[in-house]
Amino acid sequence: MAFNWSTFWTRAFTALIFVAIMMFGLLHSSWSLFVLLSVIYFGCWREYAQLTEKITAASLHRYGWLGAALIGYHFFLLLSGDLQLAGYGVQENFSLPFLIAGLVLFIWGLFKTPVVSKPLLFRLLAGWLYIAVPLGLLDSLLIPTYDVHVHDTMFVIGGQSVVLFIFGSIWINDTMAYLCGSLYGKTPLTKISPKKTWEGTLSGIILSAALTWLLYTVIFLKSVEGKLAVVGVIISFITAVAGTFGDLFESKLKRMAGVKDSGRIMPGHGGFLDRFDSILFAAPAIWLFVRIFYG
Repeated sequence: MAFNWSTFWTRAFTALIFVAIMMFGLLHSSWSLFVLLSVIYFGCWREYAQLTEKITAASLHRYGWLGAALIGYHFFLLLSGDLQLAGYGVQENFSLPFLIAGLVLFIWGLFKTPVVSKPLLFRLLAGWLYIAVPLGLLDSLLIPTYDVHVHDTMFVIGGQSVVLFIFGSIWINDTMAYLCGSLYGKTPLTKISPKKTWEGTLSGIILSAALTWLLYTVIFLKSVEGKLAVVGVIISFITAVAGTFGDLFESKLKRMAGVKDSGRIMPGHGGFLDRFDSILFAAPAIWLFVRIFYG
């Protein structure tokens, strides 16, 4: 794959804006992350609905899609962190209204759809697992702290650090895979995504873990927290590998739908699914890793 400087600078400029927005959402507060992930959820769902209708050559009334989106958002809220609004837990008190409204709209949409496609309904159900569940699990990682034991020393990692690691590893992996693949990639990875190469993919995964190690050892070189570098490298590695599968899965959906991009929210970067396909696979993988090893 030849390196295209015009595409690179377009992607780089829009990526700076994207990263600035993302960093504000990630760092400002738990609520800013919640709002950010909510926007991502509805953006991804809208594009997934469009892809599904093209893949199945069937349609569902807009009320049906809106109802399905609200039902999925109900699952997102159930899995999200322990946020409080006016003294009421969002998870416990606000998820049910979205479920009820979603069911009403969804059933209404089914009645207004002339012919209801079973394959479309199956993919709709799969969309809740594909989009709502991962984003809810990602949001839940922000709230707790995790006790990590390294060489008989106990450290406390904030959930915010875990979420930052996931996004940071994805960005590093994507950037390194694109650059290395463009410069010396020759061996196609899969027919699903012809532009991806083994050289670029492996370089992205390895460099993502290596840069994580370098970042930790430089920042914490003279402090005991430097021992946590191994945890960061593991998270980075899992994120990069799972994220690659997420990218390939979305590429498969686009090929089946016959489109190049899932949407057009950012020049050079495509739509919501194009930007967050890796996160949708990486978040559950890291959630399992954190829950199993650190409670």
